[in-house]
Amino acid sequence: MSPAIQWYPGHIAKAERQLKENLKRVDVVLEVLDARIPLATQHPQVKEWIQHKPRLLILNRMDMIPASLHHTWRKWFEERGETLYLTDAKQGKGVNAIAKAAQKMETGVNQRRRDRGMKPRPVRAVAIGFPNVGKSALINRLVGRKAVKSARRAGVTRQLQWVRISEEIELLDAPGIIPWRLDNQEDALKLAICEDIGEASYENQWVAATLVDLLKASDYGEVLTSRYGLDPTDRTGEEYIYQLGGDRYHGDVERVAVLLLNDFRKGIMGQIPLEMPYI
Repeated sequence: MSPAIQWYPGHIAKAERQLKENLKRVDVVLEVLDARIPLATQHPQVKEWIQHKPRLLILNRMDMIPASLHHTWRKWFEERGETLYLTDAKQGKGVNAIAKAAQKMETGVNQRRRDRGMKPRPVRAVAIGFPNVGKSALINRLVGRKAVKSARRAGVTRQLQWVRISEEIELLDAPGIIPWRLDNQEDALKLAICEDIGEASYENQWVAATLVDLLKASDYGEVLTSRYGLDPTDRTGEEYIYQLGGDRYHGDVERVAVLLLNDFRKGIMGQIPLEMPYI
């Protein structure tokens, strides 16, 4: 049994405090989710923090799940009163719709300011979400240049930063936020598989074995057979990576674990969701 996955480094604790303070100054919230695990990447306290502020819910990495799921997830969230936007921030797909939606907020914000005898100002937005879900990549696409650091790993953004998108919109880039305690360890393992949590919090072999078990339990188990030449059907995930390590890499199980995780994370295995909308 692997130790529980927990990760709450000091920079996240500090950023969360600063984020709560800055939310008072913000007009609209962009909450960014990972399309592979939209439910596991919804922070349970966001609604409490933002109260009645408008929120745009963004499913990023739409390119990493089958296109057939795009409409399914959109409908699922709509049935729960949420308007969902789908983006591939890396390629810029769907980003214009986010900019237009945020810009519409500007009219309402400044009408209220004029009604109170105040001068117009740009609408203030904040991008929040778990680490490595693509917030910074989304901001860079909205700005049209590399305004903030972006990389495929958790913990790159470490402090809050305001960015001017246009004359009408200012956006606050916040470090990834994560609950101080991850009580749902199934979700925590999904975060680790998708690299949406710091690598210091988990063991690669345990997480890779969980990935194999999840693929076996879904419609994607055959991906393992076709890619690695080893059928997972009659093996646990742990047995699978140990045998693959023995067959290919002289018993180097850690190397196999990293290979499997990287192949999934980079999309080399294909478009594979780890969560489906539940009824």
